[in-house]
Amino acid sequence: MTAGRAGRAATGTRTAASAAARALPNHRITELDSGLRVATEHMSSVRSAALGFFVSTGSRGETADEAGLSHFLEHLLFRGTDRFGSAEIDQLFDAMGAELNAGTDKESTTVYARMLDQHLPRAFDVMADMVWRPAFRDVDPEREVVLEEIAMYEDDPQDTVFDVLGEAVFGGHPLGWPIIGRAPVIRDTPIETIAAFHSRRYVPSAVVVAAAGSVDHDQIVELAERTLGGERAGEHGPRPDPAPTELRSTVRFQRKDTEQCHVCLGATGIQRGDDRRFAIRVLDAIFGGLSSSRLFQAVREERGLAYSVYSFSGQFSDTGQIGLYLGTRPDNLAEAMRVVRDELDAMRVQPASEAELLRARENVKARVVLALESTGARMSRLGSSLLYDLPLLEPEEIMERIDAVTMDDLGALTDELWAPERLSAAGIGPDEDAFRTAVAEVTPGASQVAA
Repeated sequence: MTAGRAGRAATGTRTAASAAARALPNHRITELDSGLRVATEHMSSVRSAALGFFVSTGSRGETADEAGLSHFLEHLLFRGTDRFGSAEIDQLFDAMGAELNAGTDKESTTVYARMLDQHLPRAFDVMADMVWRPAFRDVDPEREVVLEEIAMYEDDPQDTVFDVLGEAVFGGHPLGWPIIGRAPVIRDTPIETIAAFHSRRYVPSAVVVAAAGSVDHDQIVELAERTLGGERAGEHGPRPDPAPTELRSTVRFQRKDTEQCHVCLGATGIQRGDDRRFAIRVLDAIFGGLSSSRLFQAVREERGLAYSVYSFSGQFSDTGQIGLYLGTRPDNLAEAMRVVRDELDAMRVQPASEAELLRARENVKARVVLALESTGARMSRLGSSLLYDLPLLEPEEIMERIDAVTMDDLGALTDELWAPERLSAAGIGPDEDAFRTAVAEVTPGASQVAA
């Protein structure tokens, strides 16, 4: 997710939500006549509240001429409304001791905050005005801020290489575009176009309001109805293009005078609602997600070939992505890639030992439980589940799903997702020929694509 700064639809009778997410004992879900959905989880042991507005718009839904507008718009929400100036918003939240931020990813934008429960109504009022009615003042100074953010981002190859991998895996599809956007779009898009983009995307039917902590559901619903203020209930759109189903393995490289060569290998993964999402978290922990993982031990601890090395996975509405990253000096690159190749080969033969499987399950379960002690994490889980029509599972059910992951599950995922003929490669560093030769050890069938 790209961080931001460090209705008038019918608001009459409320109806029970019909989304896939079902209410659990401490959850309540309401869908307003406008299509806006409200989800809350009461936590009696805390005095704080976490509040988020989850909007179904991200970089995936943009055209080439809009690339980066979702992220830019997220910034502009903080530039004020007709009721609240930019500095006033900062002062209000500082006076509450509250944390206000926002973020954009491939498929959504979120504005979120944490505050003491007594300040929730005021915080809600300000955040709702930001979301529904930005004034689009001071647009040009914010253009410069985002252009500086893009420049800062492009100066960091450890970040940029993931976007190079996105291009390698997804080709010209928007899923392969940087969330942060393209400088010409940010620089040249008129205010009227940005306002129209907001008008199409920020409608009640495309928004979920989620809150967790010391919250009262009926109060949140009342605040949501009141602050819609007549926003229309129109359909948001256009809908993003489906993810490509047939993609070839490719190699992409950007030459840059860096001390390290930054490498990502990856491929498409599983979609967000796939039941195998629990197994892929366990597999990721075994392969490269933990300090005891195979990649970390083989590449860093045993041979000292990298400071940072890990695997990762992510899910989207209809596809996903798996991958690994490492940064190493150019003279270590060939050996590091041979080690990665050997670890991938070993994983295909035996994805886990009994000890590894047990350790990974316990780690993933612990991270789930520890995260749910945070009001922010619970709020985020509520909002994301409703936004993407995913079931809300009890923690006990999540842990049961993790405990049910078997060796056969891991083996099937490894064979499907980490097959060498599927893997694409991305690199940033000083020597393109050396990079392409090294990654050919791991992705022998990848086509060579110019940077």
